[in-house]
Amino acid sequence: MFHDRARIEVRAGRGGDGGLSFRREKYVPKGGPDGGDGGRGGDVVLVADPDLRDLSSLRSKRRYKAGRGGPGRGSGKHGADGADVSLRLPVGTQVFEDGRLVADLVVPDGRVVVARGGTGGRGNRHFATPARQTPRFAETGLPGEEAELELRLKLMADAALVGLPNAGKSSLLRRISNAKPKVAAYPFTTLQPVLGTVDSPDGRQLTVADVPGLIEGASRGLGLGHEFLAHLERARLLVHVIDVAAGDPADQFRQIDHELAEYGAGLDERSQAVVLNKVDLFPSPPGLELEDERVVGVFPLSAATGQGVEEFKRKLFELCPAAVPEPVHPEGLAEFLVYRPQPRALGYRILRTDRGYRVTGDPPPPEELEAALRAAGARKGSEVEVGDETLVIT
Repeated sequence: MFHDRARIEVRAGRGGDGGLSFRREKYVPKGGPDGGDGGRGGDVVLVADPDLRDLSSLRSKRRYKAGRGGPGRGSGKHGADGADVSLRLPVGTQVFEDGRLVADLVVPDGRVVVARGGTGGRGNRHFATPARQTPRFAETGLPGEEAELELRLKLMADAALVGLPNAGKSSLLRRISNAKPKVAAYPFTTLQPVLGTVDSPDGRQLTVADVPGLIEGASRGLGLGHEFLAHLERARLLVHVIDVAAGDPADQFRQIDHELAEYGAGLDERSQAVVLNKVDLFPSPPGLELEDERVVGVFPLSAATGQGVEEFKRKLFELCPAAVPEPVHPEGLAEFLVYRPQPRALGYRILRTDRGYRVTGDPPPPEELEAALRAAGARKGSEVEVGDETLVIT
């Protein structure tokens, strides 16, 4: 089953706690504080993998959590950073958060951090002052970012085959590429997009997509093809496959073109080729007269017998020129920008003491404070200092 939608929950790792330690050496009875800093929490990273075709690998698991940073130790030793979680997605995946586009993974091996790990807490050596030479507290690590993401895949294809059901798109794709879609003599044989690779004698390759057949009203959600119209958005060439035995070819072209225009996204402005399929059923190949500057070629052929297929295949490479190389970005300039709201700054910090925990700054409401303390490691019976009060977690 082809999956082009998925929802996942990601949580970056919490930062490690700062070390609460004092120097202990022979002949140094009163060594100063030497607690190291906690390690940074792990990130959640999305990576565009050119070898993946859909999002089915994310259907069995929805929640992903990165590793927590290690605690700081004595002798100024810093904790280890938490392990990152890398999720590999097919090229062309768009990432949305609350309906807003966060990232568009259109470059193979492109990476985007969707949840950043929390900062590690500072060890007690950072809090030593001339007036407080033995600080018996250290910071706890900050929590990592959390997000609920919606993933939408839009296939990256050089050309896409569109047409009415049973027009012969799958048969044509089998003829010209390495794909083996199901072929049968009834409508809606293709229930999901299929990608195929077309090879030229000089070694060049094209990616061609076969999209489920469209019917009148597909742009409004009728039939099957409406679910996959988004996969046409990135195709450089639309190939109308028309069954010349099913009626007026011009009328079929206008019907599909209307649905593309109703869908939007500039599909009705894209370069288009027209394939007149099943010409083997006629003594002479039927023609099609279209005065449309978008139409770059009309090809009578038979996907069943192979008549005219090789000529169409050769012409396909001319109509889909080699992709323009990706621009080389100056050093220090990201390949893409990710706009994310900055997390709100906490008005308080939680410190770990030798007797329990201490809250500094402006503490949040009781429910939020209790949740933050438990996330920091506080358990039932732990003492918590808040201002001049000492509370016990029950």
